[in-house]
Amino acid sequence: MSDTSKDILVSFRNVQKSYDGESLIVKNLNLDIQRGEFLTLLGPSGSGKTTSLMMLAGFETPTAGEIRLGERTLNNVPPHKRNIGMVFQNYALFPHLTVAENLAFPLKVRKLSASVVDEKVKKVLGMVQLDKFAHRYPGQMSGGQQQRVALARALVFEPQLVLMDEPLGALDKQLREHMQMEIKHIHERLGVTVVYVTHDQSEALTMSDRVAVFNNGDIQQIDAPRALYEEPTSSFVANFIGENNRMNGVLQSANGNSCQVRLQHGEVIEAKQVNVGEIGQPVSISIRPERILLNNDSESCTNRFSGRVCEFVYLGDHVRIRMEVCGETDFVVKMPIARLDDKLKVGDVVPIGWAMDHARALDPL
Repeated sequence: MSDTSKDILVSFRNVQKSYDGESLIVKNLNLDIQRGEFLTLLGPSGSGKTTSLMMLAGFETPTAGEIRLGERTLNNVPPHKRNIGMVFQNYALFPHLTVAENLAFPLKVRKLSASVVDEKVKKVLGMVQLDKFAHRYPGQMSGGQQQRVALARALVFEPQLVLMDEPLGALDKQLREHMQMEIKHIHERLGVTVVYVTHDQSEALTMSDRVAVFNNGDIQQIDAPRALYEEPTSSFVANFIGENNRMNGVLQSANGNSCQVRLQHGEVIEAKQVNVGEIGQPVSISIRPERILLNNDSESCTNRFSGRVCEFVYLGDHVRIRMEVCGETDFVVKMPIARLDDKLKVGDVVPIGWAMDHARALDPL
């Protein structure tokens, strides 16, 4: 066995799942999860991400294929024998037990001695900063505190793998962001392997080592957050992750890693050739709003056009400017407030540009 295979904790091999024997919710999943990594399964509803997590947990059975955890095949192992921690959105705490009793429960099931149980409960309470809450009941705590207890309960028996299904979905924005960092830091300290499911792209980008983007039962791309955002390999990923300007056209010529795309209104854009077909076939171009330059800043850009300002949306630290560019009326430019020209107003027509490298030629949507 090679050293790299020892670092793989979970592997899905040709895994399929169908509920009706006809349509596949998960089509043919092949995925290796590294020991100690934080992997997020991200995608729209019905894309297969939660079903994949539930098969790993043992609450769903694969229709075909094999799931392995370490050295053993999991297909016929019941959930409680998989040594996997789980955190759900609805906390699933026992209301009639105190926090300490909730945390002790998975340890008692494993028949650990009372002194070991006390020690482990104390340790995990400290980890989620709830030392003072040991004797409270879930009903006496806020949503964020209950979610911390649920997290502690998933970690208390020191599983090699923790699965989290939309665990922060019920929390308000500020608490959500706080808990994202909390979970990320606990993961860094413990080095436990985490598989996390969310449909929230900013959550996935913030927390993960790698993100697997699901659509229609398939993984479209699996990569580090920065690579997914900066280097999407398909139009679906470019549009699903972060804000994106999409322009449709036809491939006019291709040379090495660059290509020319003729837009519907006749303009030609120089773009990076990423995922295109033959000359004459349709292409979708993806440009991130923060990569676009206005006025004199755009002078050195390969792609330079004029744009008409349609609308400003102020967002505190930055402004979104909606413009009409090359016949597209929903073209968005994002700019830090500090760089905004105060004299710019709705109706102005200004030079606008972007580098070839920041325009990615992808499959048509």
